[in-house]
Amino acid sequence: MSDPYSTEPVTKMDEVFPQHTNAYNTLFGGRLMSIMDTSAGMAASKFAHREFVTVSVDALKFKRPAYQGDLIETTATVVHTSTHTAGVHVVSKRLSRSEWVTEEICSGFFFMVAIDSQMRPIPIPQFTPQSDEEKAMWNKAQMARDAMKAAEQ
Repeated sequence: MSDPYSTEPVTKMDEVFPQHTNAYNTLFGGRLMSIMDTSAGMAASKFAHREFVTVSVDALKFKRPAYQGDLIETTATVVHTSTHTAGVHVVSKRLSRSEWVTEEICSGFFFMVAIDSQMRPIPIPQFTPQSDEEKAMWNKAQMARDAMKAAEQ
């Protein structure tokens, strides 16, 4: 198996338009999940140069709302791998146009499986954490994955 093509994060920018908000003019949680899922898929593809589908999502932590007119900055980083799966840590932040400072609104782990043209899992390069921070994120992703697998039984 080859080395990862890139371990650099992917950053995606989105704008909160009126059709993306609820009656309180805040971003729908499902819309934010879609943005985060797309970012996770991009990060996994950049990492392995493969096509990926989402296999599971760890419990997302919605910390604060985003409002109509805000920008959403979403950063996704592959922090964990298994034979066919990339664990991607995704963080979304809101940027108010009037203050132009970021404020974290949601984070979580997305687990993406590499697939071939027949939708069968295929191997991916492996991520080896080097720094203490990378090792800590690897362990958090592993705990999330273990908890999800335990819940399936």
